[in-house]
Amino acid sequence: MAEYSFSKITPLIQSLTEKCHGNYVIDPELYVKYDVKRGLRDINGNGVVAGLTNISTIKTTEIVGDVPVPCEGKLFYRGINVEDIVSGFIKDKRFGFEETIYILLFGGMPTLQQLNDFKKLLADCRVLPTTFTRDVIMKSPSDNMMNTLAKCVLALYSYDDNANDISIPNVLRQCIELITLFPVLSVYGYQAYSYYKNGESLFIHKPHPDLSIAENILYLLRADTKYTELEARILDLALVLHAEHGGGNNSSFTVHVVSSSGTDTYSAIAAALGSLKGPKHGGANIKVCMMFDEIKENVKDWNNEDELKAYLRKILHGEAFDKSGLIYGMGHAVYSVSDPRAQLFKSYVEKLSIEKGMEEEYRLYARVEELAKEVIAEERRIYKGVCANVDFYSGFVYRMLGLPYELYTPIFAIARIAGWSAHRIEELINSNKIIRPAYKSIAPQASYTDIIDRIIE
Repeated sequence: MAEYSFSKITPLIQSLTEKCHGNYVIDPELYVKYDVKRGLRDINGNGVVAGLTNISTIKTTEIVGDVPVPCEGKLFYRGINVEDIVSGFIKDKRFGFEETIYILLFGGMPTLQQLNDFKKLLADCRVLPTTFTRDVIMKSPSDNMMNTLAKCVLALYSYDDNANDISIPNVLRQCIELITLFPVLSVYGYQAYSYYKNGESLFIHKPHPDLSIAENILYLLRADTKYTELEARILDLALVLHAEHGGGNNSSFTVHVVSSSGTDTYSAIAAALGSLKGPKHGGANIKVCMMFDEIKENVKDWNNEDELKAYLRKILHGEAFDKSGLIYGMGHAVYSVSDPRAQLFKSYVEKLSIEKGMEEEYRLYARVEELAKEVIAEERRIYKGVCANVDFYSGFVYRMLGLPYELYTPIFAIARIAGWSAHRIEELINSNKIIRPAYKSIAPQASYTDIIDRIIE
């Protein structure tokens, strides 16, 4: 039997691809004709309401008289302003991600005792099944950690005696275990890849039960397990700000759709990982870093605003960087005046840049943020304002922390599984119907006889 290559594009596949291009294309004008909201968005880019949620919400406008007016963006977890959550744990000098997980899962702020009990539960669950690291993570390592995460999540199904039980106590148990294991799976997966593919030294640290999730990520990843308090605190902040976002994002919607079918938790979370892996959702911060690498190479004087604006115009016109015409990290589907996550992040990014001796690079980011707004406003007809989103600074933070590119999107997943878990539980508690959107067929009708006659001709 001939051996088949799973990665080779054969001439037959190439010719069949041409048939796909010929028979799949839909005229964009038909979306207007039939009033179909492409991408579930209206003409202004607003999402079409597909459900109700208690978990989080975004505020981008306020009513002045009877007219909605754009305002500074606000993000609320369970009705609590994220800015208040952050100021609370920053003021008390504690790590905030575990507290944020509690808020998203259980609907309100924990007492100190409740928070301590929950942290202990997370630490107790941060243990992989015996031989899992050897049998699953170390075998067939992938160069994409999101695929590694998805593989590990699906493999954990086989180790769960109650994998298919979708009662809320069991689903909550599963979600808590996955939340606390995601950092371990991500870091171990990267270390396996680095060892087998890049020939780097292999070291595996066990998670420290007394450390926060943010601290454990740095502890597990670094050979000497060392990190500074500021490094851990800004990574903790990043996790808090990425934990959930309004319920209508692609991966959270995926969780609702898949959960509505009645499937198991591992399948639902693996589906969400597949969604987040997409560069239109979870990979933007990597693009921002790459874009800045090109800016630094091609702009001689980082302080020269005219030179920077000229290069930003080249990017916008598709003449520089990846030729997409996008200034990555600028603009958001919902926020127009400001993204509160980016605003919260920015001041701590500056502090970290000072610790790392990268103030000049931070000033370049801040300068591009302001100049990009001007260039986009001058060059593009836009229906709403443009602001920096959270991805604009998050990649820079991860770079300062020494995190490899391969872990940028998994860090997003480590945070967002808190929101995914809340959405899964919400769907299972409230829904008794499978989510089944309608699609209008525009295919021309033809009889079987006509098709056969055409083939014979």
